[in-house]
Amino acid sequence: MRESSILTASALVAVAAAQGYTGAPIVSSDELVKLVTIDELVAGSQDLYDIAMSNDGQRAFGEGGHNATVDYIYNALQETGYYDVYKQPFVELYRGFNIGFTAAGTKYKAAYMHYAPQGNLTEPLIMVPNFGCNSTDYPSAVTGNIAFIQRGNCYSSDKVANAKGAGAVGVVISNRIEDDDIMGGTLNSPIEWIPTVLIEYVTGQRIFAQLASGPVDAHISIKFIQENRTTFNVIAETKDGDHDNVFSLGGHTDSAPGGPGINDNGSGTIGLLTVAKHLARFTVTNAVRFGFWSAEEYGLLGSDHYVKTLNGTISGNASEIAKVRAYVNFDMIASPNYRLGVHDGDGSTFNFSGPPGSGIIEKNFGAFFKAKNLPFVSSEFNGRSDYAAFLENGIAAGGVDTGAEGLKTAEEQQLFGGQAGVAYDVSYHGPDDTMDNLARDAFLWNVQAMADAVGTYAVDFGDIPKADAGSAVQTGMEKRMWMRKFEGVREEMCRERRGFKLE
Repeated sequence: MRESSILTASALVAVAAAQGYTGAPIVSSDELVKLVTIDELVAGSQDLYDIAMSNDGQRAFGEGGHNATVDYIYNALQETGYYDVYKQPFVELYRGFNIGFTAAGTKYKAAYMHYAPQGNLTEPLIMVPNFGCNSTDYPSAVTGNIAFIQRGNCYSSDKVANAKGAGAVGVVISNRIEDDDIMGGTLNSPIEWIPTVLIEYVTGQRIFAQLASGPVDAHISIKFIQENRTTFNVIAETKDGDHDNVFSLGGHTDSAPGGPGINDNGSGTIGLLTVAKHLARFTVTNAVRFGFWSAEEYGLLGSDHYVKTLNGTISGNASEIAKVRAYVNFDMIASPNYRLGVHDGDGSTFNFSGPPGSGIIEKNFGAFFKAKNLPFVSSEFNGRSDYAAFLENGIAAGGVDTGAEGLKTAEEQQLFGGQAGVAYDVSYHGPDDTMDNLARDAFLWNVQAMADAVGTYAVDFGDIPKADAGSAVQTGMEKRMWMRKFEGVREEMCRERRGFKLE
């Protein structure tokens, strides 16, 4: 790929022979990139979607869906026999909810609508005609009772606002048949709502029929949970290679609460797992360490915990953290209205550069896209993903992404197509982040870029400087600057992911 290697072919063979891996060739970027296919990326994404659908439609930290995701990753890596793999446990504060819904004495499945308050009420259901999108749709009988509304034609938040204005004390929204695989939703903002749940289409049709015959009493229960829960990072490091010069790459494995998280960040998770499996066909000069981080959606907690076990905060020391020569991050790499973003390591676009070597990582990702005749733009190191802890510790970092809730610009539309003025991912953090939310072309290109980076740095770091054991754990002005930049971001992420307030 690039003219960055300083080892001759004969030297590489000698290294492999000395390490006892003569049966496998030394990795090359070109060969590793060729192995990545869109079919396997889609198949892996489907596996994560199936896990979510078997666990209340989500893979959020502290929930069964995320635990199943961790097991899926761990088992796949163990099967290669190529890595030293371990689950790294840590405890963090979990915030969640229990939902209960009963109608006419029968208990039904129901989903939480984010930002709805806690509640425990039993009142008659009052059917609201015309989707409840206008205040005039609400009969006077809804006052003091539970409004029963069909999903569609307007935002759920509009329906609930109208119901509250009409005097309802709760809302039940019945799903449409075409949306029945999407069990969850949001009221969009943390204002004073009334208890609200979403029920399945079949349940709604049954209740509609019952209401046509007479009154139906319903019970809604929404109870918030706040408790410490154990969760896991998954770490896998090649048995082969120089473990004092480690190339690390990672992404988070948890979804936002209430959604399957197939783009955010199933795309990064499956990309990493796919490249890890293919790397097992080769030998490496530098050890490669994959990090699958938990609880990113609650404030980058997994990656932050991991780095603290290296830098001496929890365990480790300056020498241990200095073994990590570079880190690259992959978070949301298949957004449907994408732009191809490369993190601004040299600070030339956003005036905030990463530690020494970050600009080289940026340049190399750019060179990969240029070689494929693909446009790309700079993406800001804004502290909203798992590179933050590595940057704070003086480790050269980079990565690629395709955008989140930000709006695509007219200039980006010219480069990448799609729709200007529309979010890169309109399903960001929502229940619609499903298999239909993946831009398969961008997905493939970004995982190929990942494979290219692994094939490059697993052999030679080029001009990326080796971290100094005495300075890898940053002190003074530079580290304080990074921590100030990211501290507020982490706090805001925690508030956003909660989706409710505890009373």
